[in-house]
Amino acid sequence: MVHALATHEWLASDTPIIDVRSPGEYTRGHIPGAFNMPLFSNEERAIVGTLYKQRGRDVAMLEGLRIVGPKLAWLVEEARRIAPNGRIRVHCWRGGERSGSVGWLLDKAGFAEVCTLKRGYKGFRNLVQEALNAPFPLCVLGGYTGSGKTETLHRLKGLGQQVIDLEALASHKGSSFGALGEAPQPTTEHFENLLWEQIVRMDRTRPIWVEDESTMIGRVNIPQAFFANMRSARLYFVEMPVEERADRTVKDYGSFPTEQLAEAIRRIAKRMGPQHCKAALEALAEGDLRQVALITLRYYDKAYLHGASQRDPQRVVKVPASANDLAGLAQRLIEHA
Repeated sequence: MVHALATHEWLASDTPIIDVRSPGEYTRGHIPGAFNMPLFSNEERAIVGTLYKQRGRDVAMLEGLRIVGPKLAWLVEEARRIAPNGRIRVHCWRGGERSGSVGWLLDKAGFAEVCTLKRGYKGFRNLVQEALNAPFPLCVLGGYTGSGKTETLHRLKGLGQQVIDLEALASHKGSSFGALGEAPQPTTEHFENLLWEQIVRMDRTRPIWVEDESTMIGRVNIPQAFFANMRSARLYFVEMPVEERADRTVKDYGSFPTEQLAEAIRRIAKRMGPQHCKAALEALAEGDLRQVALITLRYYDKAYLHGASQRDPQRVVKVPASANDLAGLAQRLIEHA
């Protein structure tokens, strides 16, 4: 039997999810954990959509049936592979004909329970926006580049604190060098979905730690309301000597190919200034990675200080730190919070 459920009830289930939208729709953003089992390819969806606009629903429906007909066995087989116990959730864009037809097919194929999503992915996105617009008890971990903020977040998590690693969700470390070693970035839409998945699991009566960021992490935008929440939250500013930060930066990035490092330096050449860029590239060519780190850190320190200066000074807590004692730093942060 096919059950059409409202968003909250549908999401409360733990059965596998199949997203029958096209691959392009799925790539732009999808419900975390959903499998893409497209009824139409990107090209096929465009054909059916064009027919619908130009010649009406009936003509588009017939063309859709011609396209889907040869895929029916595959749809059932793939769904059985994903949900061998016969219980599955299905959704499309608006909870209309695509998910309805696949739900009907799976029911007729003997699935024990098929649940479609009323209002589809569009309804889910409304829920995501609503959730991310809500206030959260954020504690923001800040500090100059190379201060070990990401590692400190992981140590906080190990001590039982609630942590959201925004850079991990964005697949980017936030600087010109931030894409090195990372998977391709999600779209901003899907980043919001991933952030929603994290935030709904959190206890809003306890602090939630995040790293200080600008409005964008690589090409991904932080949701406006969530970013405003970050900016108004208390900032715990890690103070670590630049020499130690340079050593950490070399450790984090020194193993990447020289040309990739050079490209990252060139991307910020205008903001660094031609003299500093030239000096950094020369040091890189000579293999002096520590000097490269020291030159680039001067630029990033100025940029970060500019952003931090826009905060209320009364909401900034400075926390001295050493690169050799991030465990102790995490413990002190908990005490300050």
